[in-house]
Amino acid sequence: MTTAPALAELREVCQPNAKLASRNGEHWAGRMYMRTLSLHATRQLVRTRVTPNALTWTMVVCGILAGFALLIPGLWGALLAAVLFQLFLLFDCVDGEVARWKGQNSAVGIYVDRLGAYLADAALLVGAGFRAARGGSLLWVSVGLAAALGIVLLKASTDLVDVARARRGLPVATEESTAPRAQSIAFARRIASAFKIHRITNGIEASLLLLAVAIVDAAINSTEPTRIAVAAIAAVSWVMVVAHLASIMNSSRLR
Repeated sequence: MTTAPALAELREVCQPNAKLASRNGEHWAGRMYMRTLSLHATRQLVRTRVTPNALTWTMVVCGILAGFALLIPGLWGALLAAVLFQLFLLFDCVDGEVARWKGQNSAVGIYVDRLGAYLADAALLVGAGFRAARGGSLLWVSVGLAAALGIVLLKASTDLVDVARARRGLPVATEESTAPRAQSIAFARRIASAFKIHRITNGIEASLLLLAVAIVDAAINSTEPTRIAVAAIAAVSWVMVVAHLASIMNSSRLR
């Protein structure tokens, strides 16, 4: 087995400043703590034969299992789901780092990574819907499904910008092109960014929110807090679908 590379050398290659500084390219939890943890994992993994794509598939499995974990009654199911989503984030960092170090970047890896993001977030909200329906109406399953669909559409509306530009023969959109031209939409976007409410549509934040309300559930012996959380995620996701579409159409991303 080869000698593990120095952390400083590994960081320079695997964690380029351009990616970490990107507003849309790096999750806040990655910048806050996960990139520090992932670098130590990457340092050991680059010495093995494991491929970046294998790590990406592991990420996908962790995300989907988080949704199934929510079917476990009580606090333990929500705790397991949150832990699995932290592992999802870890492998989401590690697969790219290993790919950069080994020079094994591929279209397959990018595709599976994006597919995993769709599947993981959707699975979590479907699981949350079943969890909310426990001891009550199956209508909550539909609310969970609605939240999952909203989140998938939200992600798809972003990815379809790249599809549209590629088919038109245009380069990848810059972050500057995302700025809305209308002042009213720009103002609304700044307000949303200030309150960060849109973050609950992301699987990482949603899993932590569901863990928090599970603690309240256990304290008051009720599933009402979970139901409120699932309904809130569904409502925010669909508001964001409409707002994001308006922002895209009013920016230079498709020009």
